[in-house]
Amino acid sequence: MDKRRVGEFSVSAIGLGCMSLSHAYGAPPPREQAERVLKGALDAGYTFFDTAAVYGLGHNETLVGEALKGRRGDYVLASKCGITNAAATERGIDGRPETLKATCEGSLKRLQTDVIDLYYLHRWDRSVPIEDSVGALAELVAEGKIRAIGLSEVSAPTLRRAHAVHPIAALQTEYSPWTRNPEIAVLDACRELGVAFVAFSPVGRGFLAGGVRDVAQLEPGDFRLGMPRFQGEAFAANLALFDRFADLAREAGCTPAQLCLAWLLQKDEIIVPIPGTTNPDHMAEDAAGAEVRLSADVVQRLEALVNDRTVTGPRYAPAMQASVDTEG
Repeated sequence: MDKRRVGEFSVSAIGLGCMSLSHAYGAPPPREQAERVLKGALDAGYTFFDTAAVYGLGHNETLVGEALKGRRGDYVLASKCGITNAAATERGIDGRPETLKATCEGSLKRLQTDVIDLYYLHRWDRSVPIEDSVGALAELVAEGKIRAIGLSEVSAPTLRRAHAVHPIAALQTEYSPWTRNPEIAVLDACRELGVAFVAFSPVGRGFLAGGVRDVAQLEPGDFRLGMPRFQGEAFAANLALFDRFADLAREAGCTPAQLCLAWLLQKDEIIVPIPGTTNPDHMAEDAAGAEVRLSADVVQRLEALVNDRTVTGPRYAPAMQASVDTEG
């Protein structure tokens, strides 16, 4: 797979988001299947793996650490702090320096590593100045426990404030054809500061891969059930939009998921998408998306078809939207 830069690291152009192996999309897959995804991803050319302390309240970091034990030198490891307490027994945003440092200690143990390559502040805790939270992460860099600092779901002004304290290697935010708010300001700020942009949910939380045709089939606990785009008339309107998107993918000679990934990769070389999946076949399909090249005509038609004016519903419900600092 082609490589891209994330701070000092050279990583696969497409990384693996590990969250769904433990968390958020209904019941996690069986352990053997999860390990097939993780180990198969390394064999398929993925060298960038993304987890977090909050995913499964520690389960995901434990899974990654155990499944990839003995192959630590084969991949760049990213994890996150700031949405779970140090003991990892409950969810909650906490950006206090002492909490971030304690969470890191737990992550190192679960991941069975001496150092985390890229450590994100998962959410900005507005009760703590961003300078204080990033300052704590800078101390972890100085102590050799993490190598680089990232931020997740923050705005361009917050990125600039953080970058003034310590260089930020990567900023992670949702970005796909149907979630375009990074184009308002934060992508430009990343280009200006030399920060990699890591795009999570690059296939629209599975929707733009064709993975959600009927919301009634989503498992209890699947957090998409609480997202406006997956509800009622909004879902019906978006489903009609997807059918036209799938037609465009067929015309381009790729799958809908690959169309999303190829579009992101062609937008800018600073972008690294990190699709997640519980299915080994989908993991391989996503990896092949790095080889897809889209014509200018296909790109233009894609962007005219799926954008913030044609997608129905906001990406988050109000309570979740209030927890992020992004533009739009």
